[in-house]
Amino acid sequence: MIELGPVNWPPAAIPTERLVLRQSDARDRAAFIELFASPEVGTYIGGSRPRDELERAVPEVPGRRPGCFVVDADGAMIGMITLDRRDPERPGHVRPDAAEAELGYMFLPQAWGRGYGAEACAAALDWFDHALPGEPVVLCTRTANDRAMRLAAKLGFTEVERFEEYGAEQWFGVRSPLTQSG
Repeated sequence: MIELGPVNWPPAAIPTERLVLRQSDARDRAAFIELFASPEVGTYIGGSRPRDELERAVPEVPGRRPGCFVVDADGAMIGMITLDRRDPERPGHVRPDAAEAELGYMFLPQAWGRGYGAEACAAALDWFDHALPGEPVVLCTRTANDRAMRLAAKLGFTEVERFEEYGAEQWFGVRSPLTQSG
């Protein structure tokens, strides 16, 4: 979970051209379960989880915590974006205190290939740059995930290193607000 310091959470909803980034509510529960149960979504995140297990474990209002945005298209959740502090025990860091903010995202398969990831992540990063100016953001993805690699480049992340984790080669990059226009 991200330490937001003086930043108020949740922020007001963040509209983009086609989407709204917002706090989760009870109507999002089914979409959260679908995200984590989907074999397609699970391909690059270590696998899906059994739907019956999720039905028992997912709270009535899932994802309601600092740093978690629901991505909403036409009034329905199509994905989520997280901005959390990267675990200091994991490989890949750019700060001496290992307290970088890490961008994460997942979208339902029916939302793939439409540019929603780029649109939503860019809006979340813009919010982050204004809320916590000067803070770098990191991203880690499997090198085999071509779509995630293209999105990282489109969002302005540059490679720091590659390493083995979770049985696969990982790409680790950073996006420094000092190099972004804005």
